[in-house]
Amino acid sequence: METNGVDANVSSTDDEIDPATLEILRNQLESIAEEMGHVLITGSYSPNIKERQDCSTALFDVEGKMIAQAEHIPVHLGAMPDAVDVVMDKDPKPGDVFIVNDPFEGGTHLPDITLVSTIAPEDDVIGFAVSRAHHADIGGSSPGSMPPGAQEIYEEGLRLPAVRLVDGGEQNDEVLEMILANVRTPDERRADLRAQRAANDRAEERLGDLLDEHGSLLLDAFDAVVDYSRERVESELADLPDGEYRARDVLEGDGVTDSDIHLETTVTIDNSSITVDFSGTAEQVDGNLNAPLSVAKSAVYFVVRAVTDPEIPSNHGCYEPVTVSAPTGTLLNPSPPAAVVGGNVETSQRVTDITLEALAEAIPERVPAGGQGTMNNLIIGDRTGEFTYYETIGGGFGARPGKDGMDGVQVGMTNTLNTPIEAMETEYPLRLERYALRESSGGDGRYRGGLGLERSVTVETDATVSLLTERRRTAPAGVNGGEDGATGENLVDGERVPSKASVDVSAGTTVTILTPGGGGHGEPDDRSQEAREQDRMDEKMTE
Repeated sequence: METNGVDANVSSTDDEIDPATLEILRNQLESIAEEMGHVLITGSYSPNIKERQDCSTALFDVEGKMIAQAEHIPVHLGAMPDAVDVVMDKDPKPGDVFIVNDPFEGGTHLPDITLVSTIAPEDDVIGFAVSRAHHADIGGSSPGSMPPGAQEIYEEGLRLPAVRLVDGGEQNDEVLEMILANVRTPDERRADLRAQRAANDRAEERLGDLLDEHGSLLLDAFDAVVDYSRERVESELADLPDGEYRARDVLEGDGVTDSDIHLETTVTIDNSSITVDFSGTAEQVDGNLNAPLSVAKSAVYFVVRAVTDPEIPSNHGCYEPVTVSAPTGTLLNPSPPAAVVGGNVETSQRVTDITLEALAEAIPERVPAGGQGTMNNLIIGDRTGEFTYYETIGGGFGARPGKDGMDGVQVGMTNTLNTPIEAMETEYPLRLERYALRESSGGDGRYRGGLGLERSVTVETDATVSLLTERRRTAPAGVNGGEDGATGENLVDGERVPSKASVDVSAGTTVTILTPGGGGHGEPDDRSQEAREQDRMDEKMTE
């Protein structure tokens, strides 16, 4: 029997898989997801994917459940199932590749383009290969497609519902040309989309090899690995103290106004399940910090994984005991045509912060002090389409209950590398002036918060600089007597600019980003003399 082009009777045995075989099959599936990521990264053209690795890959079964993922970008991965659900309603058939970036139909924000390919090595669809990558430009009102003052999604770029880029193995050139006609760097987009298709094709090839080797046992393993992860997460949640735990925080304006935007959460742990409700959070805003519910779910899923055993395989089973809700028309579940590009990168970070803060009441021994709480988005490009540079910049990780925080790392919902200096100066008309840790930016405490970074770039041509940042006036919080981390700062030729800003600059302008430090943990007086001496030797802290 076939439903929507998908063989509903592919699996032929209900025999239980022995643990050793299941572990082998699980690792084989995860290795395919990892290989997809390798193909995408090495085959791409843009530095944002090739160097920073701002992309994610995963495998899904025929029912739309994630069965394996590469350890890439949390905000990408947790939202992927919604994109696959949308595609499943489009009658997918062998040889189809769907392209989608619409945040109201399974996407996150417009620069994140997702390709969903059917996997049909023997002419029956047995699953889906999914790749999601942040493209450095997808059109819109400013280079880089992340305009800080956007008030409608139409300003943020080309919006793509789930449509066939490849139909039964034949590329739809009209769709591709329509996309390329609406972006500033079409050659780069064409190459990166080709790399995404290659990654998805590799998944079908490798799953075909496994199907030849294992037969229907492979398809039974799809359900088995999901069940295993669900049972492990449920067991971990059952060990947590039942109860309701609350937290609140703010975002520092939406790019239209500087007024604080309130977020609130109630986390309920009930035996082996967890419910996270964002009732009480602000109504959707005029600016672009609105976040689709799929993004809020990504942040919550990340937190649940962060406080449970990291050895549990990451797949759909980890999500099944978790319920996330937010009222329609609010910041975390906006209605079209709300602008959302900042919601994916900045609001997601605050969702992570307040969910962790709420859980700290239940499990303080597992939750760190506040991290930098921002991705420090820096976009530089020219309006002629010659180049678009995009970067998220690391900062301080909060101190942990028994260990210092980490210095100059990506925190929370992003997991990218930096753009190497050589690649930046080769690919773009940019010159890096300074890249260093910010001394004393981590909050003091028995355990010190991680240090923020200073990244200073000179633009060697006329360009537009866009900034989407946070924690410029509300510091990452210390806990248990620890001091707060330092706030961040944005400078253009030494002059401070707001946390969300777009500035046209002339050649020779220098842009400096000072990223926040992490909060400290425990009373500063309890820090050992040996640790303080090491701080001074490493030039991390001064008295």
